[in-house]
This record gives sequence, C-alpha cells and structure tokens, in this order.
Amino acid sequence: MPVIKHISDSQLKTLPDFKPGYTVKVHQRIKEGGKERVQIFEGLVIARKGGVGANASFMVRKISYGVGVERIYPLHSPNIVKLEVVKAPIVRQAKLYYVRQKLDNLPRTKKTKIVKKA
Repeated sequence: MPVIKHISDSQLKTLPDFKPGYTVKVHQRIKEGGKERVQIFEGLVIARKGGVGANASFMVRKISYGVGVERIYPLHSPNIVKLEVVKAPIVRQAKLYYVRQKLDNLPRTKKTKIVKKA
C-alpha cells in the first residue's frame, strides 16, 4: 500500500484553495487534430467531491448564450494548466445544486471578496 500511496501522491498538483460558491477560471488544455491550445472556462463551483486525494473532482457551471453549461473536472488532471479564483463569497451550503433552478445563477452570499490577479 505505501507504494501505491507514494505514486498517487506524486501525481497531485498544488492548486489554490477553493470551495463551492467560488467563481473560478479553469485553464484547460484542448487537443484538436495535431494542434494544442488552452481554453478558459469561467463559472461557479457548485460541488466538490472525492476529498483531497487523487480521485477528487469539482463541478463548474456557467451560463453560455442563455443555456446552463456544467463541466466536471478531475482536480489533479494533467489537462488543467491553471486554476484562478476570481470571487470568493461565503456560502452556507456544501453543494449548490439549487442554482440550476435559479435564473440569475447566483447563490445567496454574505460577503464577496474580490481576488486580485497577480
């Protein structure tokens, strides 16, 4: 077991701390044919699952042309180039699935802290 744990720990990335309710920008590596590019997906984190290990994942939701789009990303995927936290509000629930029924796609928050880009 220690060998498996050592191998899985070597695959883990160092990412910023974020929770459901945060607005994030996910820079994802996309391969199209022989070309490779980075695409940015900005949206609201509505769930995190799997804890902090190699199996962890998170779900991001955004509204694109009036249609809700959700993506599930493995947290330590090699296709994720960078993860930026844009807004960090305080939300009182761990899973924000109720946002799917809301029209404005905003959860109820106490304070919003704008994270400055570095």
